[in-house]
Amino acid sequence: MDEWLRRNYPHNPFERYADDSVVHCKTEKEAQDLRDALEERLSECGLELHPEKTKIVYCKDDGRRENYPITKFDFLGYTFRSRRSRNRWGKYFVNFLPAVSNRAKKEMRQELRIWKIHLRSDKSLTDISRMINPMLRGWINYYGKFYKSELYCVFRHLNRILARWATRKYKRLKGHSRKAEYWLGRFAEREPSLFYHWYWGIKPAAGQ
Repeated sequence: MDEWLRRNYPHNPFERYADDSVVHCKTEKEAQDLRDALEERLSECGLELHPEKTKIVYCKDDGRRENYPITKFDFLGYTFRSRRSRNRWGKYFVNFLPAVSNRAKKEMRQELRIWKIHLRSDKSLTDISRMINPMLRGWINYYGKFYKSELYCVFRHLNRILARWATRKYKRLKGHSRKAEYWLGRFAEREPSLFYHWYWGIKPAAGQ
C-alpha cells in the first residue's frame, strides 16, 4: 500500500503503523476519490477497508470552520481533534492537535489497578517507585509529547492510590484519606524526583 500511494498519490502525505493509516487530503472530493481508489486497489489484493474505522475526517480549527459530521479520529493512542491553544504572544486560538485518547487513559488506569499498589504495605515508597517508574516514564515520554494536561487525571489517580497505600501502611493515617494525601504531598516536596510523575510536575497537594 505504501508504494502504491507514493506512486499514484505523491502529493498526499500519509502515516502508517501496521494496518492503521492516515492519509492527508486538501478537499473532501480528493479524500473521497482516494478512498474509492484505495478500496478498489485493496480489493484486487483480496483485502478490504475496515467498514467502521475507515472514515473521512474534517480537521476543524480556526482556519477551517465548516460543519462536518466527523471532526476527530484516533491513531496510535492519540485523539486528534480541535483544541484550545495559545500562541507565542499569549493569544488563544483553536488548533487541530493530538492528545492521549480516552481509551489509552482507561487502559493506563486499568494497569494501575492490576498492580494493586495499595495492598503492598510490605514495601516502602522507594520500593514502589523502583517497581513502577519504568512504566510511568514510558507513558509520559510517549503520551506527554502533545497536550500533556490530558494525562494529569491518570497521575492524580495514581497519587490517590499511593495515599490509599499510606492509610494501610501507617496506623496514624488509617481511615484518614485526606490526611494521607497531605502526608504524601509533603513527602513529594522533600523527594520530588522519587516518582517520575512527581518529577514531571504532578504532585499531590501538601495541605497545611
